[in-house]
Amino acid sequence: MNKKYTFSIIDNDPLFTETLVGILTADGQTVYSGTMGTDIVHEIMTQSPDCIILGMTTPESDGLELLTHLRRIGGFNDAKVVAVLAQAASDLTRQDALAAGAAGSIIKPINTKTIVGDLKDIIEERIAFTFWGVHGTLTVPGRKTARYGGNTPCVSLQFPGNTLFIFDAGSGIKELSNHLLSEERMITKATILISHPHWDHINGLPFFVPLYPKGNSFDIYGPPNGSMSMGQSIAGQMDGVYFPINIKEFSAKVSFYDLGEEQFNIGAITIQTMFLNHPGQCLGYRLDYKGRSFCYVTDNELYPRSSRLYDESYVRKLEKFVADTDVLITDSSYMAEEYERKVGWGHSSVNRAVEMADRARVKKLYLFHHDLDQTDDDIDNKLAIAQTILEKRGSSTICIAPKEGETFDV
Repeated sequence: MNKKYTFSIIDNDPLFTETLVGILTADGQTVYSGTMGTDIVHEIMTQSPDCIILGMTTPESDGLELLTHLRRIGGFNDAKVVAVLAQAASDLTRQDALAAGAAGSIIKPINTKTIVGDLKDIIEERIAFTFWGVHGTLTVPGRKTARYGGNTPCVSLQFPGNTLFIFDAGSGIKELSNHLLSEERMITKATILISHPHWDHINGLPFFVPLYPKGNSFDIYGPPNGSMSMGQSIAGQMDGVYFPINIKEFSAKVSFYDLGEEQFNIGAITIQTMFLNHPGQCLGYRLDYKGRSFCYVTDNELYPRSSRLYDESYVRKLEKFVADTDVLITDSSYMAEEYERKVGWGHSSVNRAVEMADRARVKKLYLFHHDLDQTDDDIDNKLAIAQTILEKRGSSTICIAPKEGETFDV
């Protein structure tokens, strides 16, 4: 269904305004436009827009000042304000706009293929995530994995207004790269959260094309391992012994940050981390934003209660970490009978993952990091097992086995 909204475009760039008016009008939207001036507040008030698209700084006026004024006088609190930024705008300018009350931002020149959807996502405050690789350990292409896909872990999470998070950089990140290029999307800034530097979680990163153009900016977070920082782990796999080009070929601004168990904020998004039960240092991530939450918890081993390795305090800590979350993407590598042969390998059976999600009152559970020997039919069977367990427990948790390229809303 093509939802209809009313837009007010306030910008002193006539070419930008004309282009955007034409695109939105062709989509059936109601559009008003104007330039900065003394009567502009009255004009906007008479239009009763759902969305105000506001140019930030121009030689003639200051959109940030107008945005602050609109929020201060009230009457526009139901309207979403979208800040229009130049491609060369600093991240500080973007953060200033968000702090002043903008719901999101768009970049000039606009992407004519995606702009309507981008604006609607901001109005509707849509948070969407897409799976680009769902298998673990090793890429497994072929007929037996054609439905679910054979790439290793990568999930993207898009918040309104060009705020993009990428979880892990296995071979699936190449599919994300291809998608962004097909839509001609520019990534001026994004955050990559690495669970740990085992190669199935980082070896797709050199194939992520947005890392190479100048002007893009990426913050890469993850746990150090031993004496190696996250930056050293990424650079090490691109050493000449293993790869034909090194990390110095990245022309984007790439910043690395080592993480432990901690909590921090990126804009209005709160990020928490937790060390998981996996060889080396491995982190799970929880993101909270305006009452919605998203958890990415892979790779992780949940021992059965009968095991001498079972740790009740760890299980309780993990359940608290993911409690009541809207989305839990978690390690469910093995069938129960497979797990018995692979205790200590750092991965969970689907049975234990489902039981944990139910106890933590997870709303939607997404099965992830499938064993490299599992076919599409095996994953179908795994999903059926999970759903049967939840039904027997009388659980309200919904279980999904996602496929590569599938997108879901938080």
